[in-house]
This record gives sequence, structure tokens and C-alpha cells, in this order.
Amino acid sequence: MILEGLVSTLNADGSPHVAPMGPHVEGIDFNDFVLRPFPTSQTYQNLLIHPEGVLHVTDDALLIAKSAIGIGTGKFQVAEHIRGFVLSDCHRYYEFRITNIDSKEQRIRMTANVVCCGMGTRRWFGFNRARHGVLEAAILATRVHLLPREQLEQEFKVLQVIVDKTGGNEEKEAMELLRSHVNSSRAKARKR
Repeated sequence: MILEGLVSTLNADGSPHVAPMGPHVEGIDFNDFVLRPFPTSQTYQNLLIHPEGVLHVTDDALLIAKSAIGIGTGKFQVAEHIRGFVLSDCHRYYEFRITNIDSKEQRIRMTANVVCCGMGTRRWFGFNRARHGVLEAAILATRVHLLPREQLEQEFKVLQVIVDKTGGNEEKEAMELLRSHVNSSRAKARKR
């Protein structure tokens, strides 16, 4: 099963880097999981240098959207058992260490061993279609360079309807940020 979340790692300067990522997990109580970053990602580069990080579970659609496009990532506290940072406003978190790296495929397989788990300060709201829509849009926004323009437009159109019908202000703001990012990225690509 894929558990969508946010992974924090350490940049070379010691600052936190946060990116959305969906590790493969087995069941609800897991002791390890598999990350599958692209080799060009900052998360992968950071984990090669410092193989520790934190997986965060959250339903904060705006935070997920901002993390996907590299702006504002929330408040942090120092992790307990690894050198890294925990997002304060999450539901739960898993501090981890990478124990194995398999780079034979296009996407790297990194096995992570959970060394500590804990609860954040965010209370779980419940299921909301708009938040799931923003999550899907955030995934699309991170793949703007890989997907055809027509596919992006069509999928964003469908997701926008869901957000407009069932979302609140944060979800609508998140969709607007993601749409602006996609449009800006496509405009930059056309100029090249």
C-alpha cells in the first residue's frame, strides 16, 4: 500500500527539505517502508549524503501543495532519534534511517527502518474529497515536465470541480498555487 505523506531530509547546509512522497508500507503498524524517489530529486540527493529523515502523515492539503512546489514548509522541531526535523503540525511521524539502496531501476528503491514514531499536534479532520483532489493535483504538479499538456489540463479540470464543490478556503488556495505553478512551468519550458 502507498501512504501519501511528506518526507523531511537535511540539505547540505543543515536546513530541512520537505517533499511529498508516497512510500510503500505494509499495514498500519510498520517498522520499515520503501521510498522510491527519482534520482534527480533533492530528497534522494540528501539521503545519499545523510541517510536519515522523517516521514510525516498529514491531511493539510495546503502544506502538501506548498511542499510539492517548493514554497513554505511549516514549523519544525528537532527530531528525537535522528539528525533531522519533525513538522510540528502533522498527525503522526516516523523517524527513519535508510538501510538499503537499490538503484537498478529508473526510480531508486530506498528501504527505511523506522527508529521512532510519534504524534504531531494536528487533529485529524476526517475524509474530504477536496483534500484528496489537492493531493492528486500536487502529484501532477511535480510531474509537469513528464506529462503531456493536454493530460495535465484535463486532470486539473476534473480535480478543480471536486475542490470547488467540496473544499474550503485552504483547499481552493492550494489548487490555485498548484495551477499557477503548472502554468508557470509550462511557460518557462516553451521559452527554452
